[in-house]
Amino acid sequence: MRILIINPILFSGDGNKLPKVDTIKDTMIYNMCLGFQSLGHNITLLAIDDYKPTENEVYDFEILFFKNNLAKILPSPLPFSIEMYLFLKKNASQFDMILSSEIFGFHSLFAAIVAPSKTIIWHELVAHQKKWFTVPSRLWHSVIVPLFFRHIRIVIGRSDNAITFISQYIPKDKISKVPIDHGINIHKFQLSDYKARQFITIGQLIYRKNINSIIYKFHRFISQKEYSDFILLIAGRGPLKNELQKLVSDLDINKNVVFLGFLSHEQLNKYLSESYASLIDTRNDLNMVSIPEAIVSGTPILTNTIPALANYINKNKLGIAKEQWDHKDLEQIVKDNTYKNNCLKIRNTLSTENVANKIIKIFIESAISK
Repeated sequence: MRILIINPILFSGDGNKLPKVDTIKDTMIYNMCLGFQSLGHNITLLAIDDYKPTENEVYDFEILFFKNNLAKILPSPLPFSIEMYLFLKKNASQFDMILSSEIFGFHSLFAAIVAPSKTIIWHELVAHQKKWFTVPSRLWHSVIVPLFFRHIRIVIGRSDNAITFISQYIPKDKISKVPIDHGINIHKFQLSDYKARQFITIGQLIYRKNINSIIYKFHRFISQKEYSDFILLIAGRGPLKNELQKLVSDLDINKNVVFLGFLSHEQLNKYLSESYASLIDTRNDLNMVSIPEAIVSGTPILTNTIPALANYINKNKLGIAKEQWDHKDLEQIVKDNTYKNNCLKIRNTLSTENVANKIIKIFIESAISK
């Protein structure tokens, strides 16, 4: 099939501030495109040019970047491109399937208007976006969605919570009952039989990631003599680096905490696969690619219940998801190999190829059921 994938936002920033990146080949959607391609499909990806990498790259499939026409008015998570709409209007007939990320977006609206019978929306929101007191999101879902999305092929939620949320606005016969989260390129995330006495936390060094909370909890953990040699690896970059380094110094645990900076997939995989757990204590991140990346690396997750995959983690015993986790939960992760073994059992189910195949199957079945 010729598949068009529309994912304007290639990576997350801090509010409207977008980091400059050398490559987009480590992004979730790029690797999902590779998953579709490996099944024999012809892929075209549409994105916004704000997300172009700083280096010139040769891609494995066609990527088209479009201007964000209202960048000075609309927030970066809600880009609007007239050129993208015109491209869809002119070229939609050339594609067999259109996969667009998220219902709350002009790109998905364009696809729903131009080629509804070919359009799948891959939906991840589990609550209204807080921007401008949730008013834009509520208006969009209450007015735009019933008017323009009622004839699309199908909506696939990325989690049970996403399905529950969008069911308020889309007829149930238009929503797949099976949630499908994004896949991971497992060829880039190899396994390690060796576990070093270390934990890792992955993410930008910004307020919402709440890295300082993880540092405090880790400090309490290593205050116990039997765990005093453990290391906390902090993978990521951001404006709070100096502040976090000062906190580590004030707690006198410099020898136990290592700031790794930004890592490629290959570099990250080594540290991740050799860690006892990946630690998360986010303030508001719902969808975190670091969770499935850890799972396919054979590394359990210790997180609060904010991420959308929290229930999935507990249900499949891939780690611990609870509010206010503490040093005792770190001990539990270290002592119990069940979590690691369960990660290994489901590794292949999270591959990009497996996820891509599930999406195509739902696309085909949705036509048969009509």
